[in-house]
Amino acid sequence: MTASSVDTLFRPFAIGSLELPNRIVMAPMTRGFAPEGVPGEAQAAYYRRRAEGGVGLILSEGTVIDRPASRNLPGIPLFHGEPALAGWKQVIDAVHGAGGKMGPQIWHTASTVGSPDWSPEAPVESPSGLLAPGTPRGKAMSEEDIADTVAAFASAAADAKRLGFDTVELHGAHGYLIDQFFWTGTNERTDRYGGATIRERSRFAAEVVAAVRAAVGPDYPLILRLSQWKQQDYAARLAETPDLMADWLQPLVDAGANVLHCSQRRFWEPEFAEIDGEDGLNFAGWAKKLTGATTISVGSVGLSGEFLAAFSGESSGSTSLRGLVERMERDEFDLVAVGRALISDPQWVAKVRAGDVDGLRGFDAASLGELV
Repeated sequence: MTASSVDTLFRPFAIGSLELPNRIVMAPMTRGFAPEGVPGEAQAAYYRRRAEGGVGLILSEGTVIDRPASRNLPGIPLFHGEPALAGWKQVIDAVHGAGGKMGPQIWHTASTVGSPDWSPEAPVESPSGLLAPGTPRGKAMSEEDIADTVAAFASAAADAKRLGFDTVELHGAHGYLIDQFFWTGTNERTDRYGGATIRERSRFAAEVVAAVRAAVGPDYPLILRLSQWKQQDYAARLAETPDLMADWLQPLVDAGANVLHCSQRRFWEPEFAEIDGEDGLNFAGWAKKLTGATTISVGSVGLSGEFLAAFSGESSGSTSLRGLVERMERDEFDLVAVGRALISDPQWVAKVRAGDVDGLRGFDAASLGELV
């Protein structure tokens, strides 16, 4: 790999009010080091180091809205209340001071299980009171709960813009609240928020997106993170065909999500191999083709080894970026998110830009124990 071979990753990109120096995004990754849910100097320094290292756009770890039991671990940061918002102001000022751009990821974890040693302060809520198919946990949300949750997402997004963040991302993936409405395995509702089709089950997400769009205005980039797989079921698929994917995604884009952050376990795997072969479009590629929205691809970028192996104590070294560069050269998607590689190496982007393959540090699970 040489510096010239990765030039396509370092093209500027703009959408709405957001102008980026390159196409590399820091993926949101839960760290859980916020005492009482309040970020402080440690988080400000952590994100500032990634800005100094050349990340084009930083997305924060998941940070939760003002709803009972919206988080599933005690160290997850809040995005409501004055102490937490003051902490996030410190973070964005530090990132801007280093010349970076950043958005918070706004989250509700729903009925997902976190630490067995910690219980949420209120009963968990979800579409149908299910953790997974056939596995009860918590309570089904009333329509009043749903309306209040939509309002809480909008309030958090408005606060993000007020604090000076450059964009905001809604977490609609991986089996958390918004995603639980999409999935038949966790949405058994018979009211207007359920239904037999993915388009019907997208109503809640579309209402959240529309409320957030109204809160932040027309030019503020609104990112929505999505996935087929769930932490409850890695093989789950919401859309088995491009037509079903269009039914799922188009209402969300129409509601105001102009960037789709498409999470898959391995970015190089085709989404519909049976249609366009083993070298076919990945999830982000199909999302862009079907909706015309800006898309971010994410999934084991810069790593070798199986997705779960890194979290069992094994280190994952860097892998060739040739396939990624080729996909970006043909504009299959617009941006690429890097996750675990940036946990261990704040200078990962700068090293890629310089062609410093030998200097790249692979992800080491030990890095999860501190904010490097």
